[in-house]
Amino acid sequence: MAYLTGKTALVTGASRGIGRAIAQRLAADGALVAVHYGSNDAAARETVLAIEQAGGQAFAVRAELGRPGDVDTLFAGLTVGLGERPLDILVNNAAIGAPIPVEKTTPELFERVFAVNVQAPFFIIQRALPLLRDGGRIINISSSATRIAMPEIAYAMTKGAVDVLGRSLANTVGDRGITVNTVAPGVTETDMNAWLRDLPEAKAGIAGATALGRVGQPEDIADVVAFLASDQARWVTGHLLEATGGIFLGPRM
Repeated sequence: MAYLTGKTALVTGASRGIGRAIAQRLAADGALVAVHYGSNDAAARETVLAIEQAGGQAFAVRAELGRPGDVDTLFAGLTVGLGERPLDILVNNAAIGAPIPVEKTTPELFERVFAVNVQAPFFIIQRALPLLRDGGRIINISSSATRIAMPEIAYAMTKGAVDVLGRSLANTVGDRGITVNTVAPGVTETDMNAWLRDLPEAKAGIAGATALGRVGQPEDIADVVAFLASDQARWVTGHLLEATGGIFLGPRM
């Protein structure tokens, strides 16, 4: 489907996992995709190559988020890649985890996870708004961790902030026809969740606690993002869409 032919998109954290699947899906739908990544040059090249081999268009942009000058570096590369073209779609996907309990969370780790997961998307949006075409799309990736009590409290807090960002921003930029929506994945099989591969019994437990009976795949999330990026979602904004397969809805009978 060529829903996005002639459109441009920036996907942060797009070299692996959910971000890669989103970049590939948007490119398959016709968009020119800026594949942002932090440090893994090989993974970024693989993502761009996969898109091109499938007949799509993409270019890589390197910028380590959460560091001084990160947004300047990102948009310098984006500007070169886009040339004179405006931006149509922004997907804030890049994030880092903090898989330790509150007792062991240091101020340095707390600041780092908020810098990448909250500060970076906020200022990326700020910089992107002048480039974003009226009628554009902003899609932020959150997490089901905001509604499920879990020990990774700092990480969950960052995603709660992302939820608020999406709802409030939608009300701010609506007069330009820009939609802002948030997608909250459940447990998804990515490098960040490597324990799913290492602990088969844990993976089986997650599948058993999910209404649809399996663990999520990156493509499950990418398809939802592609819908929100398309014209079919033109009347959806300020919405938080859970893409979890129905994880922890209640006791399974």
